[in-house]
Amino acid sequence: MNENEFEDIRPYTDAEAVEALARMSRHPMMPVVSKYLFPSVPASAMSHMLRGIGSIDQFQNEVMMGVIDGILARTSDGFTCSGIEHLKGIQGRFLAVSNHRDIVLDPALIQYVMKQAGLPFTEICVGSNLVTSQLLEDLLRSNRMIKVIRGIKARELYLSSQRLSQYIRERITSGGASIWIAQREGRTKNGLDTTEQGLLKMFDMSGTGTFEENFRELNIVPMSISYEYESCDARKAREVLLRREGPYVKKEDEDLHSILTGIRQAKGHIHLEIEEPLTAEEIFEASKCEKNDRYQSIRHLLDRRIIAGYKLWKTNYMAHDLLYEKREFAEAGKYSEQDLAAFEKYIGHKLGKLERRLDRAELRKIFLGIYAGPVDAKQAL
Repeated sequence: MNENEFEDIRPYTDAEAVEALARMSRHPMMPVVSKYLFPSVPASAMSHMLRGIGSIDQFQNEVMMGVIDGILARTSDGFTCSGIEHLKGIQGRFLAVSNHRDIVLDPALIQYVMKQAGLPFTEICVGSNLVTSQLLEDLLRSNRMIKVIRGIKARELYLSSQRLSQYIRERITSGGASIWIAQREGRTKNGLDTTEQGLLKMFDMSGTGTFEENFRELNIVPMSISYEYESCDARKAREVLLRREGPYVKKEDEDLHSILTGIRQAKGHIHLEIEEPLTAEEIFEASKCEKNDRYQSIRHLLDRRIIAGYKLWKTNYMAHDLLYEKREFAEAGKYSEQDLAAFEKYIGHKLGKLERRLDRAELRKIFLGIYAGPVDAKQAL
């Protein structure tokens, strides 16, 4: 692969990462970050670690895995993963297509699982809208980030998508790296995980064979991540409500706040389900469809796998009963009255932080829908 051809979107090389990490070590925010992530060691610990890094592998193994361990220890009640055997059974590299609930933790936990399983780290696709400073660019590209260009005109978007598609295909088919990408642009904000058809067309743009050949060689693996307490749940409900009132324009630092909130927020239990890769037979059946129906067929395959793999928690069942004013899951023993009282208190606390001018009844309905959506999706299967 010609690195210069993809210079503005590819991850850093080892040499570039060493320079970037040295820049990060000098950032004035580093002592604060270090104290939060590693509270039992001096505030200078993170800067010292970064200056001693000689490669991306070393950075991810020695620093980032410790960071994720710390986040899980402080903000979760446990992280579990099923289906790692599906990755170990793949010949060559793969393309992971996942639902998207948290900006940073979704891809970070994939890397965490890869490390635990003794598999190579994946590269990860991240929207350019999140790269709002040199610090974030250095951090993300040193973590094998592929930059997905956002906010450009239609013609530029087509060319950018073509180049991204080519990069993904070359990395996978050459054995260079496996890649993670979310099933849609932006996080799911209504609890319903669906794959954008445009994403599948982007995958196909760089193919030189038939539809069937183009998709088979990508080794597509659906993944589903579920949090007992949804990342940025109140922020998501607020955004959905405001979008109904008119055009929604994010504040300059809004994505950064979402990243920090997602890291610090209590998450309860977390589960990652790695599903069976799309099979040659399934792709062959999709290839027999007409034009766009072929992409629809692949989309439905992904959606079914991702929805089936989503783990439902007490919060999902409680929200569903509250939203539809039923006792279905209470009577099925999915939660207790004490659980429900605690969840009601949680909802009141989270929504109480939002602007008073917002319609509280509608805000509560949207909030409950974030948690109830996965239950509806599974029932629809």
